[in-house]
Amino acid sequence: MKSRHTGTIDLDRFLPYRLSVLSNLVSGAIADAYQRRFGLGIPEWRVLAVLARYPGLSAAEVAERTRMDAVAVSRAVARLLAAGRLRRTTSRDDRRRSVLTVSAAGAAVYREVAPLALGYERELLAALDPEARAALDRALAALTVRAQALTDAHAAMRQVPSRARRRA
Repeated sequence: MKSRHTGTIDLDRFLPYRLSVLSNLVSGAIADAYQRRFGLGIPEWRVLAVLARYPGLSAAEVAERTRMDAVAVSRAVARLLAAGRLRRTTSRDDRRRSVLTVSAAGAAVYREVAPLALGYERELLAALDPEARAALDRALAALTVRAQALTDAHAAMRQVPSRARRRA
């Protein structure tokens, strides 16, 4: 039976919603372990994980890499700095730019949390056979590329003055 509301979204089939729910489930399950043991929230863990893998990023670059809101990244960075889990230094290449690295205390937390996260990932992916895992990887890569292209196209449209858009 068709919905009487043609603009109604079937959330059980709407991909952005389903991805968000899955992300929240996965993040929340892993977060339980590190929140209790280390007092880290999800944003702090994401920042710590990114900087452990890509040291020397600015807060803006962390936000770009994670697609997190810049304010959430800024708050997470402030909490991690206050806890001594990150260090902020001035870039050698550009004295106006500050870069972030994981401190020894942050690295110790990372070394304890990363195996928990990887174990959860392993358990989650056990639901898929190797072919399905490979297909999931391909699908996620393709959707990421397409989402970035759509984001870039929408950003470019916002740059065009409204009068020029009407003439096009």
